[in-house]
Amino acid sequence: MQQAQQRGMSERMSWARAIIFASGFFFLSAILLGQLPGYINLEMTLSTLEGFEQGMLGLAVVSLGGFAVIQVIVLLFDPKPVLPPILFTGLGAILIVAGLALAAWATLTGCSPQQTSCNQYFPVAGTNTLPLLSGKFLWFQAGSIDFLMISLGLLGVGAAMIFYSILALREQRDPDRRDLGTTPAIRWMLIGAISLLVVFLILYTYINDVGLAAMLFPGRPFFGLRLIRFVSAVILGVSIFFASGALLLRLHYLMRPVRKRTMSGLYLVGALGLAQLGAVFLLLWLFAYPLVAWIHTWSFLGLGDYLTICSRKTAVPASCSFTQQSGYIVNAIFTTNFFVLLVGAIWAWKSNRNLVVIGSIVTTAMIAAATIVIHTSFDKLLIAMILSSSMIILAAVWTMVSRREFAVVGESNLGCLGMWLVVGTCLFIYLGAFALFSLPQFPPETEPNIPFVPGLLIPAPTVAGQAPTLPAGDALTMVVIMGILAAIQFFFLSRNRYKV
Repeated sequence: MQQAQQRGMSERMSWARAIIFASGFFFLSAILLGQLPGYINLEMTLSTLEGFEQGMLGLAVVSLGGFAVIQVIVLLFDPKPVLPPILFTGLGAILIVAGLALAAWATLTGCSPQQTSCNQYFPVAGTNTLPLLSGKFLWFQAGSIDFLMISLGLLGVGAAMIFYSILALREQRDPDRRDLGTTPAIRWMLIGAISLLVVFLILYTYINDVGLAAMLFPGRPFFGLRLIRFVSAVILGVSIFFASGALLLRLHYLMRPVRKRTMSGLYLVGALGLAQLGAVFLLLWLFAYPLVAWIHTWSFLGLGDYLTICSRKTAVPASCSFTQQSGYIVNAIFTTNFFVLLVGAIWAWKSNRNLVVIGSIVTTAMIAAATIVIHTSFDKLLIAMILSSSMIILAAVWTMVSRREFAVVGESNLGCLGMWLVVGTCLFIYLGAFALFSLPQFPPETEPNIPFVPGLLIPAPTVAGQAPTLPAGDALTMVVIMGILAAIQFFFLSRNRYKV
C-alpha cells in the first residue's frame, strides 16, 4: 500500500504546470483538428488552385525542413557526432547565404506599384516555357512557386545547423551533460522576444503602415510602404530569432541528460511524422493539376464531376478545382489522423511521456514555422510573424516547465480559492488567445471574431469614392486585459504551490 501511494506521489504536478500543459494541448488540438484541415479544404475548393499549390509547397518546405533539422540533431548528439560539427557549420552558412540572396532577389527586384509581389512568384502570367495541360511552365499555373517561401526554409534550416553545430563543438570540450534548466541566456532571450512583440503590437495598433507611408513619403507611397514593412519585418524577425533561440537551447538542455530515452522518439517524430507529411504535401504540390485533369476523366458513377468542377470545359485543368465533396473527404482524412495522434498522445502520456513532450514541442514549432511560410504575401507577412513569434514563445515556456513537471512542489490542497484560480486562469488564457487570433486579416481564410483595424493614431488614407475605414483596437485591448488578469491569477496559483 505504501509503495502504491509513493508511486502516486511521483505522478503529481502543480496546477500551474498543469495549466501550461493544458494550454499547449488545447492550442495543438485547435490547430490540428480545426485550422489546418479547414485551410486545406478552403484552398482546394477555391475557383483557382493557385493558393492550394502555394500552401502545399509551404507545408512541404516546413515538414521537410523540420525533418532535416532533426536529422542534424541525431547526427550530432546520438550519442556523439557521426560527422564533424564544423561540417554543419559550413553547410549552414551556405544555406543562410543562399536563403538571403534568394529572399533579396525575390522581394527587392521587379517591384512596382502595379507589381507588388516583385519576383516572388513563378511562373508569371507571361511565362510560356514547355507548357503542358494549359500550364505556364510544364503543367504549373501562374504563382505555383513561391521563392520567398523557399528562402525562409533555407534560412531556418541553415540557422539551426549552425546553432546545433556550435553546441556540439562545445560538448566536445566540456563533458558536462546536466540539464542546466532555464539559464540567464534563455530568460533574456525570451524577455527580449516578448518585449519586442508587445512593443510592435502596440505600435501597429496605433499606427497603420499604409497611413504612415503616405504621411512620410507622399510622393512615393509604395516605396515608403515597402520600407516600413521591411523595418517591421526586421523587428519581428529579431523577436522570432530570440524566441527560437530560447526554445532550441532549452530543448537541448531538456534532452541532454536523457538522450538515450529521447533521441529515438525525436527521430520517430521526424522520420515517421514530418518526413512522411512533407512527402505527401510535396506530391500534392507537384501533381495537383495533373491529378485534377485525371480525376475529371473518371466516368464511373460520375466521380469526375462529383470530385472536380471546371468553369470551362475547353480549359481543363486550367479552369478546374476540387468540389466541396472532395474538400470534405480530404478534411475528414486529415482531421481523423490528427485526432488519432492526439488521442494516442493521451494514451501514451504515462507509458512514454518523453515522446509526448518532445513530439508536442516539435509540432508547435512546426505550426509556428508554417504560419509564416504559407503567408508570405506582401499584405499578410507581418501578422503571420506576430502569430509565429507568439507560438514559439508558447513552445519555449512549455520546455521550461517540462523539467520538473512531475515533481511534488507543495502540500497545499486546491480548496475553493484554488479552484477559482484554476478556472479563472484557464478562462483568461482562452479569451486572450481568442483575441490574439482575431488579429489576422487573411480573407477568405479567416473571419475576424473581435474587431481589429490598425491605425488608432495614424489611420489608413481614405480612398476617393469609398467610405473611410474606422480603426478598431478591440482585439489587442482584450489581449492586454486578459493577459494581465491571467498573469495575476497565475502568480497566486504558482505561489500557493497547489498540487494536482
